[in-house]
Amino acid sequence: MNRREFAQLMGIAAAGGMLLGAKAALGAPAPGHLYDLARFGNVHFLHFTDCHAQLNPVYFREPGVNLGVGQAAGKMPHLVGEALLKQANIRPNTAQAHAFTALNFEQAARTYGKVGGFAHLATLVRQMRAGRPGALLLDGGDTWQGSATALWTRGQDMVDCGLLLGVDVMTAHWEMTLGDKRVQEIVGKDFKGKVDFVAQNVNTTDFGDPVFAPYVIKEMNGVPVAIIGQAFPYTPIANPRYLTPDWSFGIQEENMQKMVDEARAKGAKVVVVLSHNGMDVDLKMASRVRGIDAILGGHTHDGVPQPVIVANGGGKTLVTNAGSNGKFLGVLDFDVRGGQVRNFQYRLLPVFSNFLPADKDMAALIGKIRAPYEAKLNEKLARTEGTLYRRGNFNGTFDQLLIDALMDVKGADIAFSPGFRWGTSLLPDSPILMEHLMDQTATTYSYSTLTDMSGSTIKTILEDVADNLFNPDPYYQQGGDMVRVGGMTYAIEPGAAMGARISDMRLHGKPLDAGKTYKVAGWAPVAEGAKGEPVWDVVAQWLRQQKTVRARTLNTPRLIGMQGNPGLMG
Repeated sequence: MNRREFAQLMGIAAAGGMLLGAKAALGAPAPGHLYDLARFGNVHFLHFTDCHAQLNPVYFREPGVNLGVGQAAGKMPHLVGEALLKQANIRPNTAQAHAFTALNFEQAARTYGKVGGFAHLATLVRQMRAGRPGALLLDGGDTWQGSATALWTRGQDMVDCGLLLGVDVMTAHWEMTLGDKRVQEIVGKDFKGKVDFVAQNVNTTDFGDPVFAPYVIKEMNGVPVAIIGQAFPYTPIANPRYLTPDWSFGIQEENMQKMVDEARAKGAKVVVVLSHNGMDVDLKMASRVRGIDAILGGHTHDGVPQPVIVANGGGKTLVTNAGSNGKFLGVLDFDVRGGQVRNFQYRLLPVFSNFLPADKDMAALIGKIRAPYEAKLNEKLARTEGTLYRRGNFNGTFDQLLIDALMDVKGADIAFSPGFRWGTSLLPDSPILMEHLMDQTATTYSYSTLTDMSGSTIKTILEDVADNLFNPDPYYQQGGDMVRVGGMTYAIEPGAAMGARISDMRLHGKPLDAGKTYKVAGWAPVAEGAKGEPVWDVVAQWLRQQKTVRARTLNTPRLIGMQGNPGLMG
C-alpha cells in the first residue's frame, strides 16, 4: 500500500466517524458516529486483548507516563495526552479523547461513564459481525486473570463468557499462571471444537514439540486466512517458572517466519499474527519477518487509534494494539482481490457502557457467575478521597496505596510492588470494595514478603527492572512498568546504558548504604517455595483500620534526560 492509498483510507475512516463532532464536548455525552462503521472489503477480524477478567464496566485511567527511548522516542505507542491526540487526529474534550488519554480524567469519567463490560462488548461484537459475514473474533490473552472471580473459579468464569461472546481464536500470557495442567484442561475440554488456542512459540522443554497448534487456517468469503499465535515470550521469567515447568517460550522469530511461509504454501492469502509480545516487540518483528499482513497485538495495554505501517523485505505489515480491561474492540477489514490484500480499514472502538446496551444473555451469565461471591466482593473496606489508578511507567496511586499499606503493616523501611499494568481505577470519594482490591492483586502467587536486602542488592533489582523496560532493543524488553518503590527515593536516566540508569538512592534523605541491610516488603515473588500471607489480606486489614484513605502522594523517581519527551504528560 502506498502513501497516497493510506491517506485516502484515513480520509474514509474519518468520514465514517473516526472523529467525533465538535458538539460532542464534555457535559453532552453522546455516541455520535462512534459506532457507525460500514462493511469494508471481504476479510474481517475483531480483536480484543488484556481484558484481565473484567466482566463488568469499570473506570480505567490511561497512562500519563509511557516513555519511549532510542528509536521509539516520540513514536507510537509512546505518546500520551495531547501528543497522542495530535498524532491520531482526535479532538480534545471528546469521548475518544477520554478513551485514549488521561486528560481531564475525573471530569471525563463522570461525563462519559464506565468502559468495557462483557455484556456491552458482546453488543458491539454482535453489531460489527452483523455487517461482516464470517468475521473472526480474536482474543489476545490475559483474559483468565485479573479479578477475584477469575482467581476463585480458576478462570472458568472467563472461559464461559468467552465462549458466549463467540471467541474464535486465542493466544495467551497470564493464562499460564493457572498452571500448565489447568490450561491444557480448558483447551482440551471447554475449547475443543469451538476455540482455536494457538501459539507458535510454546514448545516442550524435552524434545521441542509444539504444545499448541502454531496457527489455524480458516476460509472467509472464499478467502483462506491464517491466524498465527504468539504467546508472551518471557512467561517463565516474568511469572513463576514452576507453573509451566515443562514448556519453553521465547520470541522464536525464525520459527515465526517458517510458520508464515508454511501457511502461505498451504494457500493462505491473508496472514495475521495474534500476538502477546507487546507493541515494541511487534514493531521489530514486523520489520524482520516477511509475509505478515497484520499483527494484532497486546500485553503492553496500549490503546493505539491507528495502525503503524512497518516496511520489511516482503512488503508492509500493519501493527496494532487494542488496549486493555475490555474497553476497546479492534475492527480490521481487508479488501482481498486476486489473491492479494488491496486495501484495509481499521478502527479501535472504545466500549462505552453508557452508549451500548447490555446484551441480555451475557448479563444473565455474568450475574449467575458472580452471585455466590457478591457479599465478599462488595465488602466496603474504606473510602478513598482521591483517584486511585495503576497505569504509568513509574507509579500509580493504587500502587502507592499498596506500598504504604505494606510498609505500615510489615514495619518495613522500603517496599516494592510489581510494575503490573492491569488494575481498574476509582474516582474520588468512592468506596474501596474488596473487589477493587482484588482487581489490583489477584494472582495465583500473591504472597506478601518481608526480606532483608543490602543497598547494593536494591540497586541491582532496580537496574534489572529498568533494563527490562528501557532496553533500546525491543527483543530484550518484557513489557511491564517499573517496580513501584516506597520509602526511598531515587533518580533514573532511561536512556543510559544497562547498569547505569539508577542513581541518588536515598532513605529519609540520606544516601542508601550499599553494605547496609534494609527491611524490604513486597509481594508476588516468582521464586518457587516463596510463601506468605496473601497481599490482599494484608492490605484489607490496613484499609479497614484506616476507614478513609487520603489522596495518595506519588513516590516517583527524578527523571534524567526526559525533558520534552511526548511520552510524559505535563
